[in-house]
Amino acid sequence: MKNVFDTCSLGTLFLKNRIIRSATHEGMANVNGAPTDDLLKIYRDLSAGGAGAIITGYVSVKQNGRTFPNMRMFDSDFYIDVYKAINDQLRQYHTPVILQIAHGGSRSMSKITGQEVVSASPRRKNDFGDRVQEASDAEIRSIINAFVAAIVRAKEAGFGGVELHAAHGYLLSEFISPALNRRKDIWGGSVENRMRIVTEILSAARTKVGKFPIIIKISAHDEFKRGLTEAEVVTIAQMLQSASCDAIEVSCGYGDFMYTVRMPKVPVDAILGLMPHYRNMPFYQKRLFRLIAPLMAKVRRPIHTYNVGAAELIKRNIDIPVIVVGGIRSLQDITRIISEKDIDFVSLSRPFIIEPDIVNRFQQGQERSRCIDCGYCLIGVTANPVRCYYGRIPAGIR
Repeated sequence: MKNVFDTCSLGTLFLKNRIIRSATHEGMANVNGAPTDDLLKIYRDLSAGGAGAIITGYVSVKQNGRTFPNMRMFDSDFYIDVYKAINDQLRQYHTPVILQIAHGGSRSMSKITGQEVVSASPRRKNDFGDRVQEASDAEIRSIINAFVAAIVRAKEAGFGGVELHAAHGYLLSEFISPALNRRKDIWGGSVENRMRIVTEILSAARTKVGKFPIIIKISAHDEFKRGLTEAEVVTIAQMLQSASCDAIEVSCGYGDFMYTVRMPKVPVDAILGLMPHYRNMPFYQKRLFRLIAPLMAKVRRPIHTYNVGAAELIKRNIDIPVIVVGGIRSLQDITRIISEKDIDFVSLSRPFIIEPDIVNRFQQGQERSRCIDCGYCLIGVTANPVRCYYGRIPAGIR
């Protein structure tokens, strides 16, 4: 039987326990996409606080895949020395740091990138009003090469491994989704074709980095009428195992933040207080927004441990490690997931924001994270460095 606090392995990595800090957008990038000085402190606190491993916030592999001005970039060798310096200082903690690499796809913004927004299939407009272009075969090949180059850079920069972000409505998940990928060529249609962009990244990367750990984050369920089925999710997991993936992190959703990151109520105050566009709206527009926002953004249930069922299904059908994320807050739940459900790892995001030393606290007897699931951190990080707001807007912002 697995024990939460036993040392264990993930690919060639050794972890001091089975609790991982899941990828969390830190909002700590300068205009060039390089990390700010605060990033090292976050990773140092997480490492000293007992995390078994750290998955970084996402970095973009191409300029046209950048989603926010404060999203970090990893599309050039320039960044290798920057991150090598960070990783060298973290080595004393023996906590593997895994770089999450991504392309925003239709969730990118042309006003940030200066380029067209591309995805698996065209769309009249995305959430930011940009027309979404269907990626050409040449563009897809360029994206594959960009992911592979980023994996090579990550190894050179001293990261313990990489995670491909193939969830939450970003580009790779848009190719995988039968609802979002309507292509008729080799990149669409069958599950093998929809997965081709991912399997080709893995195949090309392995020839360059050998056994360097590569894990993948996928959305195992969504709300689309013609979305992923349980049978397809199992097939996808088996394909990833065959393609030499080292582990699968199981999440959910394709862009609806209330579905992927769940909250007991819509964080209207946070949206109006922490996002510049909404904060600067006239009073009457804010009043109207307060009325319609709860109708447009639906609260999803359950709030906690909502991906465990999908992760358990996937684990029963593959041999590589499975990580589950999503509303995991108590040591009791973590123990049940690891020992009873036979899932290999749990990953947490918001609990690590409020308590970077949550793993040490669990080992010392604390039973539950102090996180109240308000979601303010999710809203605030779009324009500010990540922090816990604990359901309150700081004085002077309103």
